Amino acid sequence: MNYTYKQIWLINLPVMVSLLMEQLINFTDSIFLGHVSQIDLGASALATMYYTAIYMLGFGFSLGAQVVMARRNGEERYTDVGNVFYQALIFLTLFAIIVFILSKLFSPLLLRLVISSENVYQATMRYIEWRDYSYLFAFPLLAIRAFFIGTTHTKILTANSVIMVLCNVLFNYLLIFGKAGFPQLGISGAAIGSSLAELIGLLFLTLYMLRYVDKKRYGLRIVFDLGLSFHLLNISVWTMVRSFFCIAPWFLFFVAIEHLGECELAAANIVRSISMLFFVIVNSFATTTISLVSNLIGAKQIAKVMFVCRRVILLNYAIGIPLILLVFTFSGTLLGLFTNDEAVIRTAFYPFCVMLSTFIISVPAYTYCNTVIGTGNTKTAFMFQMINITIYLLYLFLLSRSSGIPLAVYWTAEQLYVMVLFVLSFVYLKRNKWQDKRL
Repeated sequence: MNYTYKQIWLINLPVMVSLLMEQLINFTDSIFLGHVSQIDLGASALATMYYTAIYMLGFGFSLGAQVVMARRNGEERYTDVGNVFYQALIFLTLFAIIVFILSKLFSPLLLRLVISSENVYQATMRYIEWRDYSYLFAFPLLAIRAFFIGTTHTKILTANSVIMVLCNVLFNYLLIFGKAGFPQLGISGAAIGSSLAELIGLLFLTLYMLRYVDKKRYGLRIVFDLGLSFHLLNISVWTMVRSFFCIAPWFLFFVAIEHLGECELAAANIVRSISMLFFVIVNSFATTTISLVSNLIGAKQIAKVMFVCRRVILLNYAIGIPLILLVFTFSGTLLGLFTNDEAVIRTAFYPFCVMLSTFIISVPAYTYCNTVIGTGNTKTAFMFQMINITIYLLYLFLLSRSSGIPLAVYWTAEQLYVMVLFVLSFVYLKRNKWQDKRL
């Protein structure tokens, strides 16, 4: 295997598009809700981060399963790929049901503890009570997605994601504003639309797998292997917890912002929504890196791992830097998409500038961290995450204890986070203690 720039790009492009389309679901929610009220716009940030933090537990398990499927694919043990896939599918389906029930029972109590504004709390709960249903569809969808990425057959993910976004935009328009005879549901309509879009995405990929994937080649038959399930969980538990703690600090970040005021919370949601476009670039390449690295190690081509990482980083910059310049040039127009409130737009501008600069550091940080995951050393990546989060939360706590701190300064917490992540991951990979890891 000798992954060229073109090959990396062709493998990554469908992953990037699928992630972009998933983020556009939240992006369109924010745009629509920004024209409903400042409270709904701010509440959707808290609700989305809360939902996403829990969702990342399932995503983390899918990453672990993806690593194993990619390793078996690289070893040309194709029939074992299907066995791993079905264990992941069974686990994520059961996990989705458990998470759904727990969220229904405890989300109202947890959110009441951290949200100070009664209006924001009520709006957040109206969103969560319907967005909970997404777990039942999104978690099984993650298993299917891991299969396609792990085997580097990612093109179908593009079509699936486009369908999901188009459905979400349509449902948002109909349900948020009450068009075509539908009730006007506001923030509840946004949550219902997102859940329905996830359901349609799951049905589409399921039908595609049943009809077009070579079932004999990949050993796609429904089996339950308890030993393999525990093996997957042993590998994935660290990526599950790590993925959760990737997003949980964002939720705490927005809790801290909520105490600054409703205007600051709405502005922060706008900046977060735009930042997701850059997150898609970084995270798609990082996710692709996991499969590339695991395939290389499975094919006993360890010497090429760091070389591929450098190519991934250069591709990141080739796409991201021109986009940064374009977005900054049209910043006024972009911020105005979300709201007509001039106070919110002014509040959002400087945090927006800080967010753009963070991309430069994020690229090598997430590439090398996901390389660690691709080697199978998921526990090490988890430890890096815990060190990082401790520093991040301490910094955020110190900011929140001081009065009059501008919103832009709060955004520097993300820069601190990625700098520490880069140093830890790069130093670890350079020490070469990861090369003998077996899965």
